[in-house]
Amino acid sequence: MPDLSRRHAVKLGLSSLAAIGTSRADSPPAPHPFLTPATDFEDVSRGTPKPHTLTGDALLRARLTPETWRLHIEIDPTTTDIVTQKPQIETPVTLDYPALLDLGKKHRVLFLKAMQCLNIANPLGQGLWEGVPLRDVLRLCGPMSNVRRIYFWGYHNDDPKQRFQSSLSYTQVMETPPGELPVFLAYKLNGEPLSLERGGPVRMVVPWAHGFKSIKWLQEIRLTNLYQSNDTYAEKNNDPESHLKTAAYLDPVTLGNPAWVRGLAISGWSGLARVEYWVRPAGPPLADTDPAWDKADWKPCTLAPPPDWLTILPKGIAARDILGFDPTSGQPLTWPLRYSMVSYSAALHGLKPGKYEVRTRTIDLNGYPQPEPRSIQKSGKNGIQMQSFEVT
Repeated sequence: MPDLSRRHAVKLGLSSLAAIGTSRADSPPAPHPFLTPATDFEDVSRGTPKPHTLTGDALLRARLTPETWRLHIEIDPTTTDIVTQKPQIETPVTLDYPALLDLGKKHRVLFLKAMQCLNIANPLGQGLWEGVPLRDVLRLCGPMSNVRRIYFWGYHNDDPKQRFQSSLSYTQVMETPPGELPVFLAYKLNGEPLSLERGGPVRMVVPWAHGFKSIKWLQEIRLTNLYQSNDTYAEKNNDPESHLKTAAYLDPVTLGNPAWVRGLAISGWSGLARVEYWVRPAGPPLADTDPAWDKADWKPCTLAPPPDWLTILPKGIAARDILGFDPTSGQPLTWPLRYSMVSYSAALHGLKPGKYEVRTRTIDLNGYPQPEPRSIQKSGKNGIQMQSFEVT
């Protein structure tokens, strides 16, 4: 499993690279910054050319500026069969950027979310996302009937074979329980307009899902009675309904007296109960069926507490306005926040000179240890990571 490299540490906006050096203090390394600067998110954009590289007239023709952006919402024209019934809406909608911002004056939502790709071993970044719930946008279409699924895609280029698309059920979009995080159209990240590289002017954000559901450069929504997923990521044995996995990501060990284990953990759909670590003498690679796993001595790590929200949130945004926070106290209703990342650490005392390897894992709120439960690898890459180190 790849580790968190120096380059990736910089991309995530980590506060220091002490984990790659030597510790002189008997205190834990500083937690990772809670928010990743928009420019430092890891990029996994698809297509040739990539949309965020367009300039000039090409950018205008692609409708990827606030002035030219449009979102078209209409019935999917796919021919129905004997099983399906023709979906209907009262009014097709074309929404421009000012109209979306105007909706935001009444329906705006904000929440903290980590972005993670289904098939990449490390997180892409974490931000404060702002936008309008998709349910409130769809209400512009008036009464609907026979709508079972919502298809959507963004601009990728003029080649239809390269279209990147995804879908959600009507229920997922329209019937979010109060207090839960809704699917929404994001137009800001960390208090600033969503950049082209991050999928702006407007992208879809699906809180509980891996990044392939949060389609960038959103421009088209189709309402259909078809029940099938149309996700590009349904191909090649990916699970198109996979939820964000609870998982620990491990930094290089900070050497010193004591040595420190450090990293980030994502609290996924099933929540995060704790993070654990296991240190053992270095040896041959461990197979999944190696008996050593059954004898592993897993010990608890310490999770970082909530940060000082006044110092990390963008100017003009109060913690009490963010979903998942108490509207009176401005403190998180649960910690860690679901779908977000939290720092963890553990001190390694009394290690004798020698070569070692350390692993970390999460335990979710159902009691499942990472990487369970998972029937296929391509439902979210959350294998247990390992770092090697030497005590001299």
